Amino acid sequence: MNDAWEKSTLEKVLLETIKEQRRSRRWRLFFRLIWLVIIGIILFNVFGGPSKLSAETGKHVAVIKLNGIISDETKTYETIVDGVTDALKDKDTLGVVIRANSPGGSPVYSNMIYNEILRLRKLYPKKPIDVVIEEVCASGCYYIAAAADKIYANPSSIVGSIGVIYTGFGLNNLMNKIGVDNRLIISGRNKAMGYPFIPPNPEQNVMQQQMLDKIHIQFIDAVKNGRKGKLSSDPDLFSGRYWIGEEAKPLGLIDGFASVDSLAREQFKTDNLIDYTPDSDAIDRIAKKLGIGLVDSAKQEVQLSQFGKFN
Repeated sequence: MNDAWEKSTLEKVLLETIKEQRRSRRWRLFFRLIWLVIIGIILFNVFGGPSKLSAETGKHVAVIKLNGIISDETKTYETIVDGVTDALKDKDTLGVVIRANSPGGSPVYSNMIYNEILRLRKLYPKKPIDVVIEEVCASGCYYIAAAADKIYANPSSIVGSIGVIYTGFGLNNLMNKIGVDNRLIISGRNKAMGYPFIPPNPEQNVMQQQMLDKIHIQFIDAVKNGRKGKLSSDPDLFSGRYWIGEEAKPLGLIDGFASVDSLAREQFKTDNLIDYTPDSDAIDRIAKKLGIGLVDSAKQEVQLSQFGKFN
C-alpha cells in the first residue's frame, strides 16, 4: 500500500516537473522571439536602409520594378511613384529605368501613375525616365509606359493591348434549371446592373458599354499624348490587340530594342545599376526573415512536448 502511494506521489511530482519544464521552454521561446524582433529592427535601421546603400557608389542608373497586376492591393502606385521620386532626388542618378513586366490592371491606378510620371519628368527634365519591357507590358502597363521619355523592349516581348475590358457571367438560366429562386430587392432601378443572377438588361448593357468606351478614349488620349509624333496610322493600333516587340517598333509603340543592362551601357555609359524599388515595410521583412526560425522553433517545442508526455 505504502509502495503504491509512493509510486503515485512520484508520478505526480514528475508530471508537475515536466509541465513546469514545458512552461519554462515556452516562455524562453517567447522571450527569445521578442529579442530577435527587437534586434532585427535595430539591425535594419542601422544597416538595412535602401538597397542602393549596398550597391556601388557614384553615378548610376536607377531601376524600379513594375511587376504583376496593377492594383491597390499590390501597391503599384506607391511602388512606382515613390521609387521614381527617390531615384530622381539622388544627385548621382543619371536616369531612371522602369523594368516592366505586367499584364495591366486598374485603369484608375494606371492613369494616376501616368500623370505622376509626367509631373516628375517636368520637375527633373535632365534625368530621363525610360521603360524597358521584359516579357509583357500590356493594357494598364502600357498606359503607364506611355508617360516615359522612351520605351524599349525585347523583339519577343508582348506589347500593347490598348483597350478596356469588363468581364462577367450569367447564372440565371442555371438557377431556373435547378429550381433556385432569386430574391433580389433593390432601391434604384440600375442598382443591380451587372448582377449575375438576373437576365441581362439591354439598357444597362448600353450604359456599361458607354463607360468602357469613355475609359478607352482616356487611354487612347494618354498614349497619343505620350507617344506624340511616334505612332503609326495602323487602324488596329487602338483595337485592344497586342504585338510582339518586333512588330511594335514600326507601329511606334516602342522606340527600340534593349535590356536594362544594355540601355545603361549604351545610353548612360555605365554598368552601375541601383534598385530603387521600395521594399515592404521593415516589420514585414523581419517577419519573413524570422519565418523559418519560428517554424523550426515550433517544431522543436512540439517534439519536446511529445517526448516529455506521460503515457
